[in-house]
Amino acid sequence: MDKKNTTSIFRAFRNYNYALFFGGQSVSQIGTWMQRTAVSWVIYSLTHSAFMLGLAVFAQQFPSFLLSLLGGIVSDRYSRYKILLITQAASMVQATLLAVLILTNHYVIWEILLLSVVLGIINAFDVPARQPMIHEMVNNKEDLPNALALNSAMVNMARMVGPALSGIVLQTFGAGLCFSLNAVSFLAVITSLLLMKFPKFIPSPVKKNVTSELAEGFVYLRQTPIIGIIMLLLIFLSLFVLPYDTMLPVFAKVIFKGNAATFGYISSFVGLGAIAGSFFMASVKNTDRLTIILLGSIAVLGIGLIMFSRISYFPAAMPFATLIGFGSLMPMTAGITIIQMEAASNMRGRVMSYVAMAYFGMLPLGSLLTGTISQRISAPLTMLCQGILALIIAITFTRYLLNKPVKN
Repeated sequence: MDKKNTTSIFRAFRNYNYALFFGGQSVSQIGTWMQRTAVSWVIYSLTHSAFMLGLAVFAQQFPSFLLSLLGGIVSDRYSRYKILLITQAASMVQATLLAVLILTNHYVIWEILLLSVVLGIINAFDVPARQPMIHEMVNNKEDLPNALALNSAMVNMARMVGPALSGIVLQTFGAGLCFSLNAVSFLAVITSLLLMKFPKFIPSPVKKNVTSELAEGFVYLRQTPIIGIIMLLLIFLSLFVLPYDTMLPVFAKVIFKGNAATFGYISSFVGLGAIAGSFFMASVKNTDRLTIILLGSIAVLGIGLIMFSRISYFPAAMPFATLIGFGSLMPMTAGITIIQMEAASNMRGRVMSYVAMAYFGMLPLGSLLTGTISQRISAPLTMLCQGILALIIAITFTRYLLNKPVKN
């Protein structure tokens, strides 16, 4: 890769605040994925139940669904910078409490689920503030698509590194250290936030009641069809396809007859594919291609799920785990990029709260559905059905999106 192309891919780093944010989040996200992996493995090791895996995801993400609209209003009314400081500090406390429970060896399933609910409440306010704040970190708005894509690449890099580290740590030291390392990792993002420089926050002089603001956001979505269509697509994906990762511990332990490290490696191969997809997104300059990328990546995800579900030999399955990773988060990245480019600045927080509601509302329900079905018909057959549904979704939404121009 020549210097010109490298500079193009990383051009968002020219923005001081974004460069700080990227560095702090890179460390914190690795800790987050270590914790996610450890929670899933601890719950499956204790219960040997795919349904309980789905319930764990439900416990973390359904509170975000219930409170995400309120989180969007808070994001539009108050300083997003201060909101992030509060939510990151709260997340550190949550990880610390989880670590204490495990290290003292005085824990039961309901305590882990309760702390997952707490994290879901925190995320309901964190997500609607985090994504719009990237706009405030990027001075040159031409760098915005690149910043969003790099942000996705950073998350996916953590998705590769975090589970691999977690698998090794789980096997060698236990889950307590995974949770402890996640708690410490929040110091990096909090430090990066404290070093940022923003103009003084000036609150909007017009204050409407919560119901009016929610209604205004819903009306805005109806008046902006492309946002509504993409949100509907993300709802179907979150409900029927993306909960495939609920079953990965089952594949690791039952299908591949492995251990915690096996689970970590599967998640890391998925993360490797997601990194490749994110850097591909970061190199995209022509926003007119985003809808094609959105639909194409869903088709790739479907093919990856179908092939992965049919293979019981671990090494042979890993290339398709990578393919799943390549196709799994690109739809979210492309969709969110289109939505943020289409949304008016004063509506961005509420729009993102609706996106969060669609994602955090459907994904936990989808995880419960996936866990329940896989308990009855097996994990491989459930994943095969998810792959087929992904292809159907891609084909169905092609007619609605390919002729919709994206704002530059």
